[in-house]
Amino acid sequence: MEVTGKIKMIDQTKEVGSAGFKKRDVVVTTDEQYPQHILVQFVQDKTDLLNNFNVGDAVKIDINLRGREWTNPQGETVYFNTIQGWRIGKLATEAPVQNVPAMPAAAAFEPANDFKEEDHDDLPF
Repeated sequence: MEVTGKIKMIDQTKEVGSAGFKKRDVVVTTDEQYPQHILVQFVQDKTDLLNNFNVGDAVKIDINLRGREWTNPQGETVYFNTIQGWRIGKLATEAPVQNVPAMPAAAAFEPANDFKEEDHDDLPF
């Protein structure tokens, strides 16, 4: 799966817990009729992938959906979802289209030689 859009925010790398778990969040705004702000989390050694990116960059992020179950102290089971990035790349910006042949000038067309006066008004309106 993938998410494409422009980077809205890149967070700093954070260490969570005493086991040395690292995570870093990035928010990507999609380019669609109703833009979405998607939080993608990079973990462990993948946090360094974000070092070469800046706010405003158009990117494609390859993602995995992660889900986990947790039972709180009251015995209720709660579910959490995470969008986890594992690869990121810059999208090529669209360059202006060049070398597209223009419409030929009207003088380049030959006049019709087989035109008959009675054929000119055959349209029904």
